[in-house]
Amino acid sequence: MISRRDIPNILTILRILLVAPIVVLMLKERYATAMALFAVAGISDGLDGYLAKRNGWVTRLGSFLDPLADKILLVCCYVTLGWNGLLPVWIVALVLGRDVVISAGALAFRMLIGRFDAEPTMLSKTNTFAQIVLVLLVVFDQLFEWSARDLVDPMIYLVALTTLSSGVGYVWAWGRRAHRVHRSQ
Repeated sequence: MISRRDIPNILTILRILLVAPIVVLMLKERYATAMALFAVAGISDGLDGYLAKRNGWVTRLGSFLDPLADKILLVCCYVTLGWNGLLPVWIVALVLGRDVVISAGALAFRMLIGRFDAEPTMLSKTNTFAQIVLVLLVVFDQLFEWSARDLVDPMIYLVALTTLSSGVGYVWAWGRRAHRVHRSQ
């Protein structure tokens, strides 16, 4: 039976289900509709977090699914915009590479050392925000007659900087923690 406590996780799952239509719409260059669904995904992200925290409905599943949903959406948008030739391949590879390194590091830590609850850092949150802004700017550039290109190019470099910095930050923090655990054993 579904209870009110499940609403945040249901919203997160619905956000994951929106990824495929957003990607298809972007591939068909129907950016206005893709942007509308992207907005719905963003609103649902804020709403599920608000409901979970406000009502004490935070769950282990939700704490795993919510950042996963964000990553799936962003990675798919970056790959699609790269495929469409709207983002350079190197920034797509950098964003993907960071996520692969972080995921592999988390898995290795879990398997070799033990449970590790990774709280997102302020730099990681800044990186996610910058990645979202870049997606929005690129799509806006396709939608409107005014060109956002003057904003897109510097934003690409800001995303590169925050992506590298947050990736190195995670590797450094996890490496230090692994070293401390290993020394204490």
